Amino acid sequence: MAVERVETEQKLDSKRAEDDIWSSRTAFYFAAVGAAVGFGNVWRFPALSVEYGGGAFFVPYFLAFFIIGLPILILEIGFGQYWQTGDVGVFGGFNPRLMGVGVASVACGWMLVSYYSVLIAWVINAFFDSFGGDSPWADEGVTGDIAIDYFTNEIIGASTLGADQKATRMIWINVAYSALTWLTVWGCLAFGTKATGRIAYITMGIPIVVLLIFLIKSLTLTGASDGIEIYIGKWDMQSLTEQGDVWSRATTQIFFSLGITFGIMTAFGSHCRRSEPAFLNSVVIATANTIFSVISGFAVFAALGHLAYLEGVNVEELKYGGFSLVFGTWPVVLGTLPGGIHWVRLLFFDLFLLGLDSAFALLEGVLTVCSDTVMFQNTPKYKIAGVFCLLTFLMSILYCTDAGLNVSILTACYCLVPIESIV
Repeated sequence: MAVERVETEQKLDSKRAEDDIWSSRTAFYFAAVGAAVGFGNVWRFPALSVEYGGGAFFVPYFLAFFIIGLPILILEIGFGQYWQTGDVGVFGGFNPRLMGVGVASVACGWMLVSYYSVLIAWVINAFFDSFGGDSPWADEGVTGDIAIDYFTNEIIGASTLGADQKATRMIWINVAYSALTWLTVWGCLAFGTKATGRIAYITMGIPIVVLLIFLIKSLTLTGASDGIEIYIGKWDMQSLTEQGDVWSRATTQIFFSLGITFGIMTAFGSHCRRSEPAFLNSVVIATANTIFSVISGFAVFAALGHLAYLEGVNVEELKYGGFSLVFGTWPVVLGTLPGGIHWVRLLFFDLFLLGLDSAFALLEGVLTVCSDTVMFQNTPKYKIAGVFCLLTFLMSILYCTDAGLNVSILTACYCLVPIESIV
């Protein structure tokens, strides 16, 4: 029996070519954490804390983390690692009739990344636009409302929408930036898992460094303590009973933030050797994701505390979530610093890398499933990645109209992903 077990394990391990295995456990950590950490860690998690009682929000958040999020993450990585295949193969391994569950998960992720990539395109647009004369983020006296109106009307292009909110024109610059996004995603995936892991050192490593820079700089600003007090200093425990939706919103934050149920972690786990410690790896990934979220909150609200000090208002009166935060109030704060516009550009570059990690991870869930089929198992990955990147780029054009934000909200409803998790 022992001999048969060893032979079975060797056979399963041999399903992955050597260049389709992570080069190291660290590379796997960086890629998986990059997949988990995204826009929502920066612009949703801290806002939820303030909305639901400050530090009190951490109670439902960590309950959801330990009871739901971490166990599912362990299962996804563990199953992918054991079966050495993606979501469809994993569920099919339990029973062929369950393969549709795997298909649904990766299909949902593919639909999601079709508009998630346009969010990245908008970030790229904002980054390059910041070099132009019309960019408002570093203008003297600019407010968060002015900045976010500029982003909505000029970057997204919604200024031409009528009362019916229907699309009237294509924003071709966003189509171009979407193409650039998908070309970059292809470059991250085309050359095998080992190459993807090495790229993740950059795409996740730089955001970690940038976050620490923002944190240290923000904590030195006048009024930073007021922002931190609002973020985590107060503990309004009554919000846990008076605001019942705090429990569901904490749970959705865990699901989307960890990247579970999209086939991502199953695919990433399938590129690990079967001897890897799935439990330990899952704990490291989930913990790193949460630490990034918590530190982001300190960086964001320390900066907002400084803006509240400058404007003579309470921190709660500022826009502290979603687009209004990262394209409005936070850039306005950074614009007040010496060399302000460069801080703003660094923020946009950081958001680009955070979004890129999540985008290529979502697509990896689809590619792994396709590569594991009999039809495509011998097809080079760069070809499969090229076809899917092209198809998803064409899908993304739908969101490059002046009504792109409205269409993305509608798509998010079909994906069963709350749009506030992303925007």
